[in-house]
Amino acid sequence: MTMYSNASATTSGAEPNKAPNFTHISRPIHDRTNSNASSSSSDASTDVPDVDTSIYPDGKMSLAGIALRAMLLGTSLGLSASLSLFLSTVYQTPLWRVPFFVASLSLFHFLEFYVTAQYNTRYATVSAFLLSSNGWAYNIAHGSAMVECLVSHIFWPGQTAAGRLVTVTEPFFGSSVSLLLVAGFVLLLIGQVIRTLAMAQAASNFNHHVQSQHQEGHVLVNTGLYRYLRHPSYFGFFWWGLGTQLVLGNMVCFVGYSLVLWRFFSSRIKREEAYLISFFGDEYVQYRKATPVGIPGI
Repeated sequence: MTMYSNASATTSGAEPNKAPNFTHISRPIHDRTNSNASSSSSDASTDVPDVDTSIYPDGKMSLAGIALRAMLLGTSLGLSASLSLFLSTVYQTPLWRVPFFVASLSLFHFLEFYVTAQYNTRYATVSAFLLSSNGWAYNIAHGSAMVECLVSHIFWPGQTAAGRLVTVTEPFFGSSVSLLLVAGFVLLLIGQVIRTLAMAQAASNFNHHVQSQHQEGHVLVNTGLYRYLRHPSYFGFFWWGLGTQLVLGNMVCFVGYSLVLWRFFSSRIKREEAYLISFFGDEYVQYRKATPVGIPGI
């Protein structure tokens, strides 16, 4: 819509004081508008990036699923750690071991996803938390560990004869300290640190599942922890698992965990190394000869 003036000059007979007359002249603009709209629509359709549907709620990298699991694990870690501290200092009961175990589990599963997301992002799926992908035996094992701890300390409180043999009096406060408990803390800490570092150092070469095909970019990692242990993540989990049972004071589950974990890793390593030899040939054969696993008998 354009505005033009028709009063360029006065003529004879005109009224010199009369206000100039302005006329509104309309021009059709719908063609231009439609053209621009069509152009904008076309540009918008070409500028919008493709959306990865795997991050949708039902996808394997569901943002909603990841957020929910991270929140639940964080809540579990905070509540169980606080309860463990309260039971060990205020209420002073050995039952503090159960929430401590839950806190350790919560931290372990959170770190499994976090390290994967940080160093091997393409595999940062919902299953990377390892909350449900380990099968029913994994859940039964942890449930049995908590049951044994509760039953043994509720119905048979106090130390056993074997427990008294490995208990010493610490020199600072004169309190009795179980060497088995100390050993459990040490194994749990070392196991968690080594597993987490191993995943970070392997980066994109690490995977929670044994790879039967050589992926592009997959290289043999033999530096860092892998210079001293050829499967440091397995080493870490094995000793972390046994450490948790010593902290809980579980003798039955300690033996059970030892047998089950040894059998699992022995079979898994044998299968995995057959693939690694096919990937890297003599390079891996020589690496295997020179580098231990760190798990007795494997």
